[in-house]
Amino acid sequence: MNAPLDGDPAAGAAVPDTRRPAYGAGRALIAAYGVFALAASARASVQLIRDSSEAPLAYTLSAFSALVYIAATIALAHNGRRMRRVGWIAVAIELVGVVLVGTLSLTHPELFQHDSVWSLYGRGYGFVPLVLPVLGITWLWRSSPGRIAAGDTHRSGRAGAVRQRANRDERQEKA
Repeated sequence: MNAPLDGDPAAGAAVPDTRRPAYGAGRALIAAYGVFALAASARASVQLIRDSSEAPLAYTLSAFSALVYIAATIALAHNGRRMRRVGWIAVAIELVGVVLVGTLSLTHPELFQHDSVWSLYGRGYGFVPLVLPVLGITWLWRSSPGRIAAGDTHRSGRAGAVRQRANRDERQEKA
């Protein structure tokens, strides 16, 4: 038996956490964030060391995005209560950043003499920077321990289906 779920004040009692560590899509998402963390960090480091005076805003944004990807990777991989909050914040910053910088790079191209990771909605990276935070938000929402423990199992995976069946059986026994 795993550790009890936390973050479910409605349940009152601790509910056993039967979730497995991130496998499948969750693990692929964490790997994608890891790759982006490495790529953005390497790119920003080279840009800032070699050409920082050419486009300081774009290169600083690349460094900031690298930090966001690192935070998101660690938070998604850890999947604890506090780290899930960090994950939500990192993914939200990422989504706002890529939309804001993407829009500014279209409307005010003079601000971005060189591309950053988030310029033009991540066009230089196949628009993955635009899609990745949406996938991250979806994964964080679907794997929420509070939702699973509360029995909100709509689209919450196998653990949710098992919990929903247990709740239904419990209601039938009481009736």
